[in-house]
Amino acid sequence: MGETFIIDIRGVSWQREEKEILQQVDWQVKPGEHWCLVGQNGSGKTSLLNMICGYTWPTKGSVSVLGHRYGEVDLRDMRKSIGWVSSSLMSQLHDNDTAEQVVLSGTEATIGLYTRPTAEHRERAAELLEQFGCGSLRHSAYRTLSQGERQKVLIARALMASPKLLILDEPCTGLDILAREQLLSMITRIAEQPDGPTLIYVTHHIEEILPCFSHTLLLKRGRVERAGWTKDVLTKEELSRFFEVPLDIREGSGRFWISLPERQPAT
Repeated sequence: MGETFIIDIRGVSWQREEKEILQQVDWQVKPGEHWCLVGQNGSGKTSLLNMICGYTWPTKGSVSVLGHRYGEVDLRDMRKSIGWVSSSLMSQLHDNDTAEQVVLSGTEATIGLYTRPTAEHRERAAELLEQFGCGSLRHSAYRTLSQGERQKVLIARALMASPKLLILDEPCTGLDILAREQLLSMITRIAEQPDGPTLIYVTHHIEEILPCFSHTLLLKRGRVERAGWTKDVLTKEELSRFFEVPLDIREGSGRFWISLPERQPAT
């Protein structure tokens, strides 16, 4: 019997009208791995995420998630095992929903709350909000929260159904440095949970790649540029080639920072 992957993407291409958005993508995520997906705007990151969540169908190739091949499984049930946090979700939420209602809506992965939550569900929502330092915001309208608080609530929502896969799509966008570091600290705690979900963290900011992300995939113009152990991917040579500009890279506390090398004065 073959190995069961959390994500198993083989030979995937996706064409929209005349443009090929994804080209021959191969990507396997094993149990126990946490991955970063790095790509600049227009690289195909969102298209790949839509495919993993079953919202987009590949033109070529196969997609299997959590051991289930798409085309042979009910995607509505599958999505309950996949938590997805993205800025596009934030804009879809109902203005007057409280933080608690937003978190509770994650039970059925719906936008808005359409069923009466059980006492058990309310207790879990309260625990998650407390865990993320948002317990006092339980009855506050979601629209009144700060950007950092909103992201924490969205992650709590994604965890309500105890997903096996959690996709964090550029969750630090718009956050100041303090809010960013608080959110990254929270993500580290999720990664350290022995029964927690596999994490896929999407970004184009190298400094956000935490030590808990053992593997990194570089996506460029719809193709996999490099995929493997983070320490092997985030090198000066690889990143200079990926960003098409000479870069310096500094490592500290298991994280990486990139910078442009200083120009030498003309002689």
